[in-house]
Amino acid sequence: MRVETTELADVLVFVPEPFRDDRGLFTRTFDARVGERVGVHAADFVQDSQSRSVLGVVRGMHGRSGRGEAKLVRCAHGAVHDVLVDIRPDSPTFGVQQAFTLDDVDFAHLYVPPGFLHGFQALTPIADVCYRIDREHDPTEDIAVVHDDPDLGIVWPLPVTVVSARDAGAGSWADLVRRL
Repeated sequence: MRVETTELADVLVFVPEPFRDDRGLFTRTFDARVGERVGVHAADFVQDSQSRSVLGVVRGMHGRSGRGEAKLVRCAHGAVHDVLVDIRPDSPTFGVQQAFTLDDVDFAHLYVPPGFLHGFQALTPIADVCYRIDREHDPTEDIAVVHDDPDLGIVWPLPVTVVSARDAGAGSWADLVRRL
């Protein structure tokens, strides 16, 4: 497993090396020793979650207030267009977004440190996304920006088919920046 840096400060991509043969494949999805070498500690994660989305669905853009939330995100089935936006006011990449393709071919997954908005769009008929989170979910700390905010200008690769009522009613990037 190798670890790649990204354009966003402190965001990492873990890239496993699947073994493929006529039976299919085997891959390690996380290696604690590799994580330790780059400061990602397996023992810090306390909750695993999974979502299933259909083609075109957008989930996001979500974040956490307070001390934020670190997470490992991977697509176990299908493919997603995954987007991160740095919301750490003191970060050299504040306000910068970067997109990644996560899929069940390469099995790469993102380490997202606290202080990011996160969202994705399903690129396949079914997409299962797995999250390993370092804090229990507290709904009172949820923050969100609408997926089509013109100031963020996120380019979703497919027409958006479904967005939850909560996500559709999320605030704007400008409102979030004022609160930070």
